[in-house]
Amino acid sequence: MPRVFCAPGRTNLIGEHTDYNDGFVLPAAIDRSTCVAISPRADSTLRVHSENYNEMAAIDLDETSAAPQRNWSDYVHGVALMLLRAGMPLRGADLLIRSNVPLGAGLSSSAAIEVAVATALFAACERAFPPLEIARLCQRSENEFVGARCGIMDQFVACFGRASHAIFLDCRSLEHAAVPLPPHIALILCNTMVKHENAAGEYNARRRECEEAVAILAKVIPAVRALRDVTPDQVDARRGLLSETLYKRARHVATENARVLNARAALKCGDLANFGRLMSESHASLRDHYEVSCRELDVMVRRATEFDGCIGARMTGGGFGGCTVNLVPDSKADAFVSHMREGYMRATGISPEIYTCVAADGAHEIA
Repeated sequence: MPRVFCAPGRTNLIGEHTDYNDGFVLPAAIDRSTCVAISPRADSTLRVHSENYNEMAAIDLDETSAAPQRNWSDYVHGVALMLLRAGMPLRGADLLIRSNVPLGAGLSSSAAIEVAVATALFAACERAFPPLEIARLCQRSENEFVGARCGIMDQFVACFGRASHAIFLDCRSLEHAAVPLPPHIALILCNTMVKHENAAGEYNARRRECEEAVAILAKVIPAVRALRDVTPDQVDARRGLLSETLYKRARHVATENARVLNARAALKCGDLANFGRLMSESHASLRDHYEVSCRELDVMVRRATEFDGCIGARMTGGGFGGCTVNLVPDSKADAFVSHMREGYMRATGISPEIYTCVAADGAHEIA
């Protein structure tokens, strides 16, 4: 009988574009996941079928220099290569993949498949599931094989997610803590249904801009290794050393890290009004300083803030499309969904997808 392993998608409550700057994030795994059924084979081939794409891929585990195919199979192939390079004695297997994490929506469908596949391959080798090792290997796969220079947040929360909790993560030390979410609050994710063509290039450009800002600031603040190491006041005091673009990027990261710390404190003491205010400030900074929002995301956020009862709203994910995350009392969730659907359609002509979610556990085996 095949064994089945699942890993969740995620939303990020606050802390955007801080993970690859060694900063702080506050994501939550969601109850949308990718599941992988695995059965052993007698050879050294991974035969992988994706139900979502209705496609098959064959991966030869003896061929360690294969190039990416630039499709969904790269997320499987890259993980397998990283496990082999780490010394795992991988065996051939048949894998069947099914996912209900929306694709291209900024909800980390890529990390969900990576972590689910890695967990299944560990089990096929009769190895225990080491979540931190899997998170690191899956991030390395996406960086080195897929070619996306992502931080560790997505893979980490896919491993360490906890039902009814957000996960506070220090992306430098990887120290983390589960933070309880208030009861009777819905996580509502509103998909703009757009993904602008420049998203991947702009994402990598933002990383380069952050690295350029660090190189300049490190000359006058010797302890700086990443933008995590500067405060908003320090960025403002050295504004004259930075171009306007680099100043805005550094200003976003410095203030966003401070917002994450304040948001964690607000959740702990039940101050939802302050948490919502921090979400609004985060979106404004992403729009004006980091410049990764777009008209559709701004329409979604503006529409959400017009709803009586919305606690907070902001874009979530890399930007240039995808989803917003919204906190709404359970009792008002249905009315909020109708409000968002009608208003967004009227403003853009696009019919959105809207997902009402709860915080979920990380990767696990289905009994």
